[in-house]
Amino acid sequence: MKLCVVGAGSTYTPELVSHLTELPVDELALHDVDAERLEIVGGLARRMLERQGYAGGLTLTGDLDRALDGAAFVLLQIRVGGQQARLHDETVPLRCGCIGQETTGAGGFAKAMRTVPVVLEIAERVAPDAWIVDFTNPVGIVTRALLDAGHRAIGLCNVAIGFQRSIAGLLGVAPERVFVDQVGLNHLTWIRAVRLDGEDVLPALLDEHGDELAEEIELPRSVLDDLGAIPSYYLHYFYAHDRVLAEQQHGVPRAQTVAEIERDLLEMYRDPTLAEKPALLDRRGGAHYSEAAVGLVASLAAGDGAVHVVDTRNATTLAGLAPDDVVEVPARIGAAGPEPLPQEPLAPELLGLVQHVAAYERLTAEAATTRDPAVARKALLAHPLIGQTAMVDELLASLLAEALR
Repeated sequence: MKLCVVGAGSTYTPELVSHLTELPVDELALHDVDAERLEIVGGLARRMLERQGYAGGLTLTGDLDRALDGAAFVLLQIRVGGQQARLHDETVPLRCGCIGQETTGAGGFAKAMRTVPVVLEIAERVAPDAWIVDFTNPVGIVTRALLDAGHRAIGLCNVAIGFQRSIAGLLGVAPERVFVDQVGLNHLTWIRAVRLDGEDVLPALLDEHGDELAEEIELPRSVLDDLGAIPSYYLHYFYAHDRVLAEQQHGVPRAQTVAEIERDLLEMYRDPTLAEKPALLDRRGGAHYSEAAVGLVASLAAGDGAVHVVDTRNATTLAGLAPDDVVEVPARIGAAGPEPLPQEPLAPELLGLVQHVAAYERLTAEAATTRDPAVARKALLAHPLIGQTAMVDELLASLLAEALR
């Protein structure tokens, strides 16, 4: 089986490679448009694979068609414009009085406008029977664009597996005994049940570890108690908007911190004696990405029916959303793709926000493909973190003018 990674110059790649030998892969193609980064990251990947006893082929190439040729699975992890574009997306909204975040709000919109056209160009060159597994943010919008264009695609985020590992640690049990019933949209999810050996232990978990969970997602404990659920970290941009905005306006942008970490990581990766992912990579983000990606690919290849939290069409899973909306839910994975598990309706306080952001995602996917400024305006007006005409005008002028060309 051939697996291709597009955007393999990413410092995430060693995280992915760390579990790759768990898959029946006999050919791995690593592709990137940045030849220098690919050589550095690919060199470490080669040494890691050799240490793991990988006996298959390994190709490092800037030729996309060569990388994709014969691939059964294509993992997308690209960042169009690099960390400089991320810094732009995170800082310009702050000057307009908006949250600055690369996947949420105005920054996420700019990233989608820049990224979706490139992803669709890549996807057109992927074999029709190959699976595209998208880890490129904003995952929900990118996955929607891929599915709208008729591609065999599924989105993946590491939030659910991160929660699973964290909760297993709090409970003092092996992670495989814990099932996290996380539902919503990408980066807009809530955990409504935590099953330990099949039994829901969420009420007890909140009673005994609510303070620790609240600290992890940077929200008051009372929010978890009121909701009877665990919001993802990204909900603090909504539930604590003014506090977060003030912190961002006086703090160091995450993009700047990540750029510094990446410089240090790339210097480490150059070391010819290094043959494992360094501990610093955990500070980069994307923890457990390898386990999530490898597990999903294994289930798609084998059709084993295992359950993974993925981004896929809603169909009838969440009442109140359109069938073609892309939701992030637990799904049983077969050879034909994901089948979302049945879900109880979302509570009103969750559904209202999900519907709001789902409308924004629909409009953003359309704006990214049509390049229509009117649709772009409607998308920003629809987002609950923006929604004001004066703010939309300023954002379009200062942040999105280049993306809309």
